Amino acid sequence: MHNKQYLLDKRYLQMAQIWAQNSYCKRRQVGAILVKDKMIISDGYNGTPSGFENNCEDENNQTKPYVLHAEANAISKVAKSGNSSDGATMYVTSSPCLECAKLIIQAGIKRVVFTANYRLEDGINLLKRAQIEVVQVETED
Repeated sequence: MHNKQYLLDKRYLQMAQIWAQNSYCKRRQVGAILVKDKMIISDGYNGTPSGFENNCEDENNQTKPYVLHAEANAISKVAKSGNSSDGATMYVTSSPCLECAKLIIQAGIKRVVFTANYRLEDGINLLKRAQIEVVQVETED
């Protein structure tokens, strides 16, 4: 029997997976949902900055250097909204990279729940070092 938090975590991760489908990136689509007090306060997916072309990869199929990660998009979107991410939980379809981990720490996010492991673990290690709860949850049972 799964507890209520686990079921909530799975549902929010499924929402993040659906949100990832908005990404124009071909190599990898990532979605993030930011939840505070049981309300979604922000969302994001990986892609180019506002006003840029919607192509994430160059002609060599390499990701363009200015593509934003889903976590960075969700954090910058909440900053624009006037909401506070302090104490929130981030649900993301891939474990955060080092750069996104820094943003998560500075944004006051206290918990990160993800599905798939990113190829590097330095982001997860930094989050743990900052005493942020890190949980990996498979969305398929």
